[in-house]
Amino acid sequence: MNGNTLEGFQEQIADVKERARKLGREDEIHFAVNGFCIVKETEEEAIGLLAEIQGKADKEAVAAFGDAVKQAGSSTQGKKGMWADSKFEDLVQYNDGFKTKLIGTKEQVADRILLLKSLGIDIVLLAFLHYEDDIEHYGREVLPLIRKLEKEGRGSNAEEEIERTGEVYRAKKVVEA
Repeated sequence: MNGNTLEGFQEQIADVKERARKLGREDEIHFAVNGFCIVKETEEEAIGLLAEIQGKADKEAVAAFGDAVKQAGSSTQGKKGMWADSKFEDLVQYNDGFKTKLIGTKEQVADRILLLKSLGIDIVLLAFLHYEDDIEHYGREVLPLIRKLEKEGRGSNAEEEIERTGEVYRAKKVVEA
């Protein structure tokens, strides 16, 4: 699945599980999510790099991609595809990988991956800006932290993980003036 809000992840997982349950296949399904990962010493550094990436995007190419994928939803039963709520900034990373929110310190990224796991996501398909260097850094700094926290019991209780870090995924309510 593409990146999403907390509610979007929960809805999509519940919908697929219900469809699988009706076919007697609920135990056979697994979930994967796309995520673009930026791990820096501070959250500000990570967010700054994200802004730089988005600022350098080819605006015409991103707009054309957005037009094409938003039309794809018209063929679905609910007439809403995975990119229906995506903004320009989301579409710079074509599978809404920025919406997976794996951008911050190693602790923040680890917490967010454990939240995704607790929701039922089995695989996180990661993309990086500087693949070789960034994946090495992820494997050295983030993955051991995730494994340590899993040994401590993290990642299995959705309510606890949502309480801990779920706010970053919640859909932002628009306040009208």
